[in-house]
Amino acid sequence: MTEFTVRLANAPGMLAALAERLDEAGVHIEAVAAFGAGARGVVHLVVSDATTARAVLRDAGMQFEERPVLTTELPHHTGALARMARRLADGGVNIEALYLLRSSAEGLEFAVAVDRPDSAPLD
Repeated sequence: MTEFTVRLANAPGMLAALAERLDEAGVHIEAVAAFGAGARGVVHLVVSDATTARAVLRDAGMQFEERPVLTTELPHHTGALARMARRLADGGVNIEALYLLRSSAEGLEFAVAVDRPDSAPLD
């Protein structure tokens, strides 16, 4: 999976325009976090189709960065997230972003952006 960080004006309709463009291209937003700070807005997206999302963002002239994210499933038990975070920390891997993708009685699915994806002991 891929995380896109998109920089927009912090103004009415900007997030709507971004989501509409992705929707029109058939890109499903798996996870999103959006923040405004003064005149600037930042949207973090994990999407179903990185190639199409990249083309949509470029065609729209939107400023963005991208990075790979890993996925992991954790049991729906107390302490599961703490244990996963500790494994990464003990392996010297820093969590840069964390998204809850799905929650069910069977477990939790997360997307995790880390500084060293090849060294991330998620399983």
